Amino acid sequence: MLPNANKKKQVQPRKIAPMRAPMAAHRDENVAATKQFAIREGTNATAIPQKKFGVVTRKRAVLMDRTNVSLKQSSANEQTHDITKPIIKENVVNLGYPDIRSKEKHELSFDTTLVTTAESEIYEFDRKRSKKQKTQDWEDLDADDFYDPMMISEYAVDIFKYLKELENEIMPKPDYMSSQSELSWRMRGILVDWLIEVHHKFRLLPETLFLAVNIIDRFLSVRVVSLVKLQLVGITGLFIAAKYEELLAPSIKNFIYMADNGYTEEEILKAERYVLTTIDFKLCYPNPMNFLRRSSKADHFDIQARTVAKYLMEISLVDYKFLPLPPSKIAAAALYLSRKMLNRTEWHANLIHYSQYTEEELQPCEQLMLQYLMKPTKHEQLYKKYAAKRFMKAKNRKEYKEYIIDNKKIFL
Repeated sequence: MLPNANKKKQVQPRKIAPMRAPMAAHRDENVAATKQFAIREGTNATAIPQKKFGVVTRKRAVLMDRTNVSLKQSSANEQTHDITKPIIKENVVNLGYPDIRSKEKHELSFDTTLVTTAESEIYEFDRKRSKKQKTQDWEDLDADDFYDPMMISEYAVDIFKYLKELENEIMPKPDYMSSQSELSWRMRGILVDWLIEVHHKFRLLPETLFLAVNIIDRFLSVRVVSLVKLQLVGITGLFIAAKYEELLAPSIKNFIYMADNGYTEEEILKAERYVLTTIDFKLCYPNPMNFLRRSSKADHFDIQARTVAKYLMEISLVDYKFLPLPPSKIAAAALYLSRKMLNRTEWHANLIHYSQYTEEELQPCEQLMLQYLMKPTKHEQLYKKYAAKRFMKAKNRKEYKEYIIDNKKIFL
């Protein structure tokens, strides 16, 4: 046996590596931060120096942040300044600008010229409005929209004055059918009734229908048309009006389909050019809907009265007896008759002013509408349109029927 076989091996103790300097510094910073926190909270803790290893420690700023926030403090930043006070040297030369150090000179001065001007204009407008109302029997309803730029109330009177002047320029001949060899008033009524159906199925604006019929009548006033081409004139008139009035007009293929493919795309486009040339491209038609909206303003926008008035206005499209009447008079008479049917108040001063027609001036047009309503129904599409729920069943209203029955007895 070897001499050292029975001897136990001596276990050497494991050497512990010395702590690195950064770890020691990190530990010392944690201890310092803990003691500073205790001092701030008022607990018993021994005061420790604020500086250690050239680092100023602060309380962590974010929750769940495992590291301490340390900010190096340089000797240049040891002297702190109040950020609320501007740093201004005393030897700054005054270059003609106000001294911002003096509070009295630094006070802001607003230019109140614009505010004063606006207030004076509003005051002057209200004063003139009150003065007018004392001398007139109608109310200035446009003044209520004076502060709304979308209503352009300052131009409303001039706009409707211009539309009234246009009425005489864009009117068809009332007796143009005498120059048509193959057509009659009955055929015209059938064509317009069919256009009402197409217009309703496309869900177009009411202005589109009135403009389309006006284009057709003005074209037939100067051109002789055969019976075969009458439907082409009608569909072309609606096509032109839709392109003029609608934001999104139906395509030409839709109009061809509604005409049962009786015409080609080329024929409709050629007819469009021919019709526009014949009427001299005059599409600025003073629509009855514009005058109805103007008069409805004086009626406080009564939706029931206006819906019945729309039905009465469309009677003027299918009945040739309304051709000599201007659109403004048709709109005023329609509203006048609808209000009588619904037992509304009398035709007061506001309605006279904004419709520009008195009660006596509207009675002849009212009689024409009543004569049409008392006869048996000739135009089915017009009847079905206003018997629908979308138009509040204006054709079937109880007050409407009672008024027609009472006036039948008077006429008989």
